Amino acid sequence: MLPEQEIEEKVKDALDSAEERNFEESVDLAINLKNIDLSDPNNRVDREVTLPNGRGKGVKVCVFGSGDLAREAEDVADFLLSPEELEDLGDDKQKARSLAKECDFFLAEAPLMPDIGRILGPILGPRGKMPDPVQPGEDIVPKIKRLKETIRLRSGEEKTFHALVGSIGQELEEIVGNLNTILRRLERELPMGRQNIDSIYVKTTMGPSVRLM
Repeated sequence: MLPEQEIEEKVKDALDSAEERNFEESVDLAINLKNIDLSDPNNRVDREVTLPNGRGKGVKVCVFGSGDLAREAEDVADFLLSPEELEDLGDDKQKARSLAKECDFFLAEAPLMPDIGRILGPILGPRGKMPDPVQPGEDIVPKIKRLKETIRLRSGEEKTFHALVGSIGQELEEIVGNLNTILRRLERELPMGRQNIDSIYVKTTMGPSVRLM
């Protein structure tokens, strides 16, 4: 991993080179891998990473549930769908795809997981957004709050993939802290660690890329 000061300088370069926009841009990593066979699913990266300084922008969490779980989630979830509304999504694929696009994470009470797999599996599965199950009696509120500070570090069969680090409105130190957390997790997840990383670039949503390593 690069020295802290060098990482900070490169992130600052990326932020300084971004033009002013009328919206808050994200700060992202473009990660290029090497010496790895990504046709083997066992070699792919697919992990949730909780950022120590949050994402800096809104994260939308959808909950499928009823009863006590629904009442607990009502004030903290962005979308709350009952079992009946879940069934309705099976007849409205366009609405289901829209929900999958709009929400970053999904949670569901455990007994609903087979129905979700049947109804939404083909839509959520390829996007890496299948819900995490919530067991009976489990407190859902901390799970939702944690997800709102979480990213999914996910590669596919391509050797280039992207990861969100934060947003341009955060302090430089916060972005660098998040970035270091992502890099440490990435190296742990790859079969050969650092040797599987070809290059990494940092950039804002519409700004130029700055090579990090």
